[in-house]
Amino acid sequence: MTTGSGRKAARHPAFKWVNIVLGNIKTSIAGTYRAIRKKHMVRYLAEFEWRFNHRFDLAAMIPALGRAAVRTPPATYSYLKWADYGA
Repeated sequence: MTTGSGRKAARHPAFKWVNIVLGNIKTSIAGTYRAIRKKHMVRYLAEFEWRFNHRFDLAAMIPALGRAAVRTPPATYSYLKWADYGA
């Protein structure tokens, strides 16, 4: 098992994919949001997880997101905040 830091550890295949996923998460969040709050981090990561898991069927993603956007009623901040207590 390879542990530690530095270039030797970074060359291990498992660490390569961990670094790629973490880099993609950071880029996705930084490119989408101006500022993020720690208390909403679970939601940001859930959104990234959904996109990552559906990345192979991009053609079907656009209509599905469009249907969800049209069918979802607006939510107030207090409603979203209330939903955090159930998570």
